[in-house]
Amino acid sequence: MASGRGTGAGRLKEVLRDMRLAAGEVDIPAAIEGMKRFGIPAVKTLGLNTPQMRVIARSVGRDQALAEALWETGILDARIVASLIGDPDAITRAVMDRWARDFDSWAECDACCCNLFDRSPHAWTQIRKWAPRRGEFVRRAAFATIAALAVHDKKAEDRVFLEALPLIERYAFDERNFVKKGVNWALRNIGKRNAALRVAAMECAERVRVQGTPSARWIAADALRELRGRA
Repeated sequence: MASGRGTGAGRLKEVLRDMRLAAGEVDIPAAIEGMKRFGIPAVKTLGLNTPQMRVIARSVGRDQALAEALWETGILDARIVASLIGDPDAITRAVMDRWARDFDSWAECDACCCNLFDRSPHAWTQIRKWAPRRGEFVRRAAFATIAALAVHDKKAEDRVFLEALPLIERYAFDERNFVKKGVNWALRNIGKRNAALRVAAMECAERVRVQGTPSARWIAADALRELRGRA
């Protein structure tokens, strides 16, 4: 297992070696079939499961340079490990933008948003930048990051989440599966944060519902179903 003794290209080789060794314990055809069922392209993957990737990431620790090298391999498993070892205080907005443009699945997108991007001081700046972008997974990244912040940023004031609700209203029209699910996820997580935000999220959902598009109606109905159940 990589212990951090290597540097640069040598350390990258160590981690990839450990990942390939772990892949020897995996039923790769079954793993790939499972990925396909969940809408994850399995073009370049080792088939590792989440616990295996987390073990490898813990053995490495935070290392932004190594994370960027792993990302550049294009291997799905390596990119998820990159999201786990990336340094939220060191990652730049340019790197966050580049990774977001590279997303080709919700798995890559959500791993980065929930493991790394939401902990970056650039998170809200990137959310406002990504939401208007046309790319399906770039736009999803905006809302997945909001959803993650609502769970992980315990010190954030309600104000920042109230200011995110207009973004949810603005992009509730987007019919693409992974966008509308991201918008819904953000709305639900804001509402689950506390009682005051639950009320604000439900009011937002009602405004979304009257937009009348199939996507808006689904987002609103699903969010209201969950949030009313928490009353």
